[in-house]
Amino acid sequence: MSDLTKTYEEKMKKTIETFEIELNTIRVGRANPRVLDKIMVNYFGADTPLNQVSNISVTEARMLVVQPWDSSLLKSIEKAILSSDLGINPTSDGRVIRLVFPELTEERRKSLLKDVKRKGEDYKVAIRNVRRDGMEHFKKQQKKSELTEDDFNDVEEELQKLTDRYIAEVDKRLEQKSKDIMSI
Repeated sequence: MSDLTKTYEEKMKKTIETFEIELNTIRVGRANPRVLDKIMVNYFGADTPLNQVSNISVTEARMLVVQPWDSSLLKSIEKAILSSDLGINPTSDGRVIRLVFPELTEERRKSLLKDVKRKGEDYKVAIRNVRRDGMEHFKKQQKKSELTEDDFNDVEEELQKLTDRYIAEVDKRLEQKSKDIMSI
């Protein structure tokens, strides 16, 4: 890719990375420590990510164990998990917190699938917005005679190819997550 479109390719790449992170936080019936990535715990007055104050491990296919490094955090970790949108009730034995992931119902799977597809569409729109911003930038350059018509056409074609490639990447990740959600 040319130096002209490098900035816009980086923005598209970051969009894909953000989409991947968001997909990882959606639970699909199996225990995945990444679903806890967004949970923040009050640690000495500061909101701190759960994975920075505890060890999180998968002990069984549908169970996570959260072992805080400071046992005084047990109550605030439980509270943070309960107030999150995970929909899982933590159980504590005074040393560790266990999270058992229930089997997803067919209705819940369909609901998750709808959410994932909506998020995918949002990220496709974000990628198209990057292309639009790039085109506006290059049109301004062309009007100022900083870019020839041939160069503008080349850049336009290049931006479209980038857009198509990154939208295909979103579709690929969407398809994989959809399979994960619908598999029992």
